[in-house]
Amino acid sequence: MQAILIIDDDKDICTLVSNFLSKKGYEVDFSYTGKQAIDNLRKKEFDLVLCDYRLPDTNGTEMIQRIKLIQPQAAIVIITGYSDIKTAIETFKHGASDYVVKPLYPDEMLITIKEALERKGASTTPAKAGGTTEAPNDSAYVDGISPQAAVVQRHIELIAPAEMSVIITGETGTGKEYVARAIHQKSGRAPKPFVALDCGALPKDLAGSELFGHVKGAFTGALHEKPGNFELAHKGILFLDEVGNLSYENQVKLLRVLQERKIRRIGGTKDIQIDVRIIAATNEDLTRAVREGKFREDLYHRLNEFKIELSPLRQRKEDILLFAKHFLAKANKQLNKEISGFSPAVEERLMAYHWYGNLRELNNVVKRAVLLSDGKKISEGALPNEILGSTVYEVAGPAATGEQTVEGNLLKSVSSHAERQAIIDVLEKTGFNKSKAAEVLKIDRKTLYNKLKAYDIKL
Repeated sequence: MQAILIIDDDKDICTLVSNFLSKKGYEVDFSYTGKQAIDNLRKKEFDLVLCDYRLPDTNGTEMIQRIKLIQPQAAIVIITGYSDIKTAIETFKHGASDYVVKPLYPDEMLITIKEALERKGASTTPAKAGGTTEAPNDSAYVDGISPQAAVVQRHIELIAPAEMSVIITGETGTGKEYVARAIHQKSGRAPKPFVALDCGALPKDLAGSELFGHVKGAFTGALHEKPGNFELAHKGILFLDEVGNLSYENQVKLLRVLQERKIRRIGGTKDIQIDVRIIAATNEDLTRAVREGKFREDLYHRLNEFKIELSPLRQRKEDILLFAKHFLAKANKQLNKEISGFSPAVEERLMAYHWYGNLRELNNVVKRAVLLSDGKKISEGALPNEILGSTVYEVAGPAATGEQTVEGNLLKSVSSHAERQAIIDVLEKTGFNKSKAAEVLKIDRKTLYNKLKAYDIKL
């Protein structure tokens, strides 16, 4: 029986969710504060933690860090309000598996919990000899139809047969792991393991053990010897997600492994030869991290033999409805529904929204909309207010060159919130070159400076 810990200061939510999950066959405990939760985590092992982002004595980000320190293998699902969606998405950098939005709907929550537990199982189960680790069942990546998607597909076809290391960059939720799996499936290593390790979810003191393994007695709690992910991925591919989160010490060890092609378990005395291809992913600017001394330059160049950049969903609007229909079919199957599509008004809303969480957020929005819909098509009433209040604006550009063009005077057609975000997007795309950003936004440099000040955008 899988064990779940609920952390929420709302006692009614704890009671109702606990009763519902208990009837579904889970062993459930709950805590009303972060302190109570920490005490529970030290007494008992949990497969999953369902944690409200706002607690009376702490917040979701701090709780994730504490949970990962005490029980690094536990999956974590954050409970949040839609007004805090950007904050919830930020928690993925710290190791959250997924999120659910208030008000909580039992069926939606159950699906999210099952998917998080399945992903946890896929990432912690050792790969079978001669076989791959299984891809998560919630496949969130399909071939898009946008120019950016076409470039990504060409890059996958080009680099897959090679033995080069790859870095995949992109915002949270853009499908970096699914691109890595596509490379694996099209490579000569396809019959061998694909092992995924989320470096962002690892406490720094355990990252070495996860990467390289340890011998019995190597440190407190090392009761058995354990092979690391490099050994599990022998002859196959090791996917290092959020590689920028590795400590400096583990960056040094990783570089040595890439150079010498052998590892040594923590506390061990003998070297183990390994044959592993590395695919790394990050939502950070590693070149900036190198300049700031947070990431080793020599390691960056070792990993960056080939780079694939994934554009955020808002910059490839041609793909939004394609993915929405993909998620609709998936949600119909999960919820035993037969919703045939979206109303024209809903399609317009989906195209207008910013999609802070990219494919992950779109998946969750469609899933909830299917749950709330009774008719043949999803209507506007099934969408959250934040999406209903969004304003259409176009940001698109040729993916191959990375250049961005904005049709018409962008800044006159968006709300203040969207305007601020649009300015930030363009600044990021132009490498924070204010003259280039002003040109792309079709405003003069002085106006841009005034808007940076008005919106408190600090570079």
